[in-house]
Amino acid sequence: MSIIDLHVHSTKSDGTFTPTQLVDYARQKRLYAFALTDHDTIDGLEEAIEYAEKMRREAKAAGKVSARNPVPEVVPGIEFSTEYEGKDIHILGLYIDYKNPDFVARLQSFVDSRTLRNEKMCAKLQEAGIDVTYEKLSEEFPGSVITRAHYAQYMLRHGYVKSIKEAFDRYVGEHCSCYVPREKVTPFQAIELILSADGIPVLAHPALYRLPDDKLEKLVAELKEAGLMGIEALYSTYVATEERQMRYLAQKYHLLLSGGSDFHGDNKPGFDLAKGRGNLIVQGGVLSDIKRSRSKLLFTDMDGTLLRDDNTISDAMKRELDRITDAGHHLILTSGRPLPAILEVCEQAEISYPGMIIVANNGGLIYDCDEDRPILEHLLSQEDIAYIVSRAQEAGIHIHGYTKSQIVCRSMNEELRYYTRRIHMPVKYVQDIAATLSQGSYKLQVIHLTDHEALVRFRDSLLPYCGDRIQMIFSNEQYLEILPAQAGKGNAIRFLTDTVPFSRAHTYAAGDAENDISMLKTAHIGIAMQNASEKVKENADIVTSLDNNNDGLLEILRKYF
Repeated sequence: MSIIDLHVHSTKSDGTFTPTQLVDYARQKRLYAFALTDHDTIDGLEEAIEYAEKMRREAKAAGKVSARNPVPEVVPGIEFSTEYEGKDIHILGLYIDYKNPDFVARLQSFVDSRTLRNEKMCAKLQEAGIDVTYEKLSEEFPGSVITRAHYAQYMLRHGYVKSIKEAFDRYVGEHCSCYVPREKVTPFQAIELILSADGIPVLAHPALYRLPDDKLEKLVAELKEAGLMGIEALYSTYVATEERQMRYLAQKYHLLLSGGSDFHGDNKPGFDLAKGRGNLIVQGGVLSDIKRSRSKLLFTDMDGTLLRDDNTISDAMKRELDRITDAGHHLILTSGRPLPAILEVCEQAEISYPGMIIVANNGGLIYDCDEDRPILEHLLSQEDIAYIVSRAQEAGIHIHGYTKSQIVCRSMNEELRYYTRRIHMPVKYVQDIAATLSQGSYKLQVIHLTDHEALVRFRDSLLPYCGDRIQMIFSNEQYLEILPAQAGKGNAIRFLTDTVPFSRAHTYAAGDAENDISMLKTAHIGIAMQNASEKVKENADIVTSLDNNNDGLLEILRKYF
């Protein structure tokens, strides 16, 4: 069984083990991995990571690589002290890009505010008769980010107090005369900073905040909205009821589980690495889930993007899809097509991968291929269908809707004949489309083969009725799609990254038509095909050099995946 610890401190903040000693101790305890999460500093990360890599090379050269005696992975992390409604709230960042220049610069501003606070606290302690300066503290604890624990150690070493507890009770505790509150960031700012460094934000030890259940849940909900991805559900001091509560919140808000000892060495007696107070067990599967959340997600339109104009994909494209999914990345097919038409293409092209998701009907349906079931559905109401169909009939424009497996239309015509050449679904002919679609429809399809302006006029005539309940978008010059407002490809990205969870920083979306724009704008990287309309290209981060018939998407897969 692989054991990990995702909350550990070194001498670079307020622990008593150096980063190197932590690696040695973790190996002694046969840990698979640990996260170095010093308070508001990344100063120990390079030392720990480089030492672990050196140890790994030496073990491999000596033929001593063993699952029973692993060299632990050092997860680059940080712990931010933040303030929320007068409470200290801690946010962990896991797998941060600690060399990111932007992140380093912004982190320095936090360090500067801590230094100013320390200078003020030293002045107060001097007034209380304690000979201490910030310079003396820095000399006594070289390379550390000075915290109140260092003040307490200093006073104990120099005979001003008889215990660490006394130092806190008399001098540096929150309600003592020498305490100076530090200007703290909010948890929302910490989450934003962690995400900017491509990290995983985790709410640390929530049970320690002693918030009433409703306030804790409010905090979690607000942090989730800000981008929180995980919650520390396993911790040294938790009792069974607290762990259950954290697991419940994780499940309700689609958060990753994390866990750690909060090991500080001698500064937190009774908390051992990986074991906490003796009963803590954080298994490697927790880290596997966190790593999986860092996979890249490719949201790709089908017609005009992934598919060539003949409705096929090339052998080269298939090989690339195989490669990126074998590497653990995820394929999400997004299309205006109904689900049966997408599944038909997937079967013909042998597109079937673990974790594959299909966004059908322009986001009206999100379908889990592994589970073979819908995970989200948005339907137009029967009342809205009746109104819109009657307006289309008055305008003499073709319109049809859908059951789960059929196209529902009044009669065969040129528009339907053209549509069903590519979309192979049974057609049910009825006099009253709305009556047949009593359970609603994912979308209504309006088609005019020769006059795009007629579709524009029809769309504009519906705007007062649709308001903000219904959206209308063009998937090409001949097709107007009418959908529930909650649908759309961009909303599908938001839903999937919120519920899986995955980092939106790892999302890539490719398309060619107006119905793809919301997806391109929502993803971290939006990709327009060379054959895309100018409007789509204006809303993209990248435009491929080749079109869909020449596998333009391949350059994206090869460069970013």
